[in-house]
Amino acid sequence: MLAVGQKAPDFKLFDTNKQEVTLSSFAGKQVVILFFPLAFTSVCTTELCNIRDNYAVYNKLNAEVIGISVDSLFTLGKFKEEQKLKFSLLSDFNATTAESYGALYDEFVLDMKRVSKRAAFVVGTDGNLKYVEVLASAGDLPNFEAIQKALGA
Repeated sequence: MLAVGQKAPDFKLFDTNKQEVTLSSFAGKQVVILFFPLAFTSVCTTELCNIRDNYAVYNKLNAEVIGISVDSLFTLGKFKEEQKLKFSLLSDFNATTAESYGALYDEFVLDMKRVSKRAAFVVGTDGNLKYVEVLASAGDLPNFEAIQKALGA
């Protein structure tokens, strides 16, 4: 399990515009990484719409926000469009990034395998983790107040 102070694992994933995105491409910026199980589910929609509705707060804190799930980039594109999300969604279809962050269910509901856990990470401008939250229950939401506090620290 990752801990505050550790170097955040780099990744290379595709966004909904079929553009390759790496964590290292955000060098010098704070990044909020939100892993979520599945697009179009109620709790995931609530979580990401909370970020959308408070996006100005994250901008003010000079933070980039990215959401990551095992959904295809096409599914994520439709989800982003329907929910009018202003931040990037990345497809971790092979679950390698979720695994490297310790945010992966081996088994999920309905016998689904290798699905992202709900988790939140804040990466500082130095590339080190400032906040780590991997939730035991996919029905819980991350602590948005604590994420914002870590960004402001």
